[in-house]
Amino acid sequence: MELQGRKVAVVGMGGVFPTCSDLNDFSDKLFSNKSLIRTWDEAVACDKQVRSKVAGYITDAEVNLDTVYSTIVENYPEVYVDLLKRIPPANLATADMGSIWAMLGTMDAISMAGWSTEDTQSEATGVVIGSGGCGHALLRPAWHHFFQKGGKSRSPGAHTVDRAMVYREAANVSCLIRNRGVCEGIVSACATGLGNIGHAYRLIKFGMQDRVIAGGVETTSLESLIGFDSMQVLSRGFAPEESSRPFDINRNGFVCSFGAGIVCLEEYELAKGRGANILGVIDSYYNNSDGDGDMFYPSFGGQRRLWKGLLANTGIKPDVVKVHGTSTPAGDPIELLSVVDVLGDSGYHISAPKSQFGHMLGAAGAVEFITALLMLREQAVLPCLNSVDLNPELENIQKAETWDGPSVALKSYRHLLPQESFKKKINTIACLNYGFGGTNSAVLVSKDDA
Repeated sequence: MELQGRKVAVVGMGGVFPTCSDLNDFSDKLFSNKSLIRTWDEAVACDKQVRSKVAGYITDAEVNLDTVYSTIVENYPEVYVDLLKRIPPANLATADMGSIWAMLGTMDAISMAGWSTEDTQSEATGVVIGSGGCGHALLRPAWHHFFQKGGKSRSPGAHTVDRAMVYREAANVSCLIRNRGVCEGIVSACATGLGNIGHAYRLIKFGMQDRVIAGGVETTSLESLIGFDSMQVLSRGFAPEESSRPFDINRNGFVCSFGAGIVCLEEYELAKGRGANILGVIDSYYNNSDGDGDMFYPSFGGQRRLWKGLLANTGIKPDVVKVHGTSTPAGDPIELLSVVDVLGDSGYHISAPKSQFGHMLGAAGAVEFITALLMLREQAVLPCLNSVDLNPELENIQKAETWDGPSVALKSYRHLLPQESFKKKINTIACLNYGFGGTNSAVLVSKDDA
């Protein structure tokens, strides 16, 4: 049960983003309508083995890290070296690249939040961070060395388990900051990032923690691209900057991308009392399952129920809807139609951050939540790049006898989808993310003075 009057503020944010040196660079590029997607040399090297060759990837050098490879196990990253000496060597020894991103994002977010060592090491401070995949860069060479080459189990060293376990990002962050509260990672496919933030919100709202570091991570991994390429759901045939095109009639799949998004949440009165800079206030979080037994296909009914739970008795109509917007043929129309079914066709705008940096999988919801905070800060709407032409005809789902949603072509909602960033008074943003297995997550976040 929620504790009466207990609110949750966002007081810090940080992360690692494709082609960007830091959060400010990320913000500048997004509001300048730039794309962070580029041709990926590792995918190109696969030649005809894969169809999609673009990604929002991040190299070690771009994060000021150097990789020391094993002299025994070919291509095995034995340890990472932080060239800027931000992370102690002992913490680097137990981390894969995604865990390092999580630690870097955490340090930036804590610095912005202004939390003291006493705050972070408190029993009232938790860590909730998850990722969609496992440590592919470690497991691939380690298992190849053992199974194909007949090498010893000890050859990769003693840290393959802790550097590749599902819970590794939360564990490494917790060991870095030495918090004494909750430490866990929740995995819900492409809803992971937002789901972890939502769970952190509930921990504070229900009085179980006063502060939580939360977010999502997806480390650069060729395995991820290969897996989705085999499903034939990745974009191909466009220039990199035009390849992610939510809602456009010519979309043919999403762009596989990588990154990390970390936020610091704090009980509102505590934050206000110490004079913290409040980036946003979380008004509501709701998550559900479609319940239709379909692993992949999105559900209009499930998303409609998600909206009902999110808005409930808040009386809020968001000024911006930050959509999941993957650029998939099936997902986009159902999402757009579910939005207009609930909010109508005026009074708000739709932002699709994946159009600028692709689909970060387990990190998507967290990084896109950060874009919502940036929109509140800048009082500007981020665009839906490449949404050039919307379908002038009804979608197939709208032609079914059982359809009970909007019966208007997507082209009628052209005005909701800006293709360039623009200034606007923004009080509240709704953030939406979905994942395989029919899992759905949504957050309402507002300006402090909204």
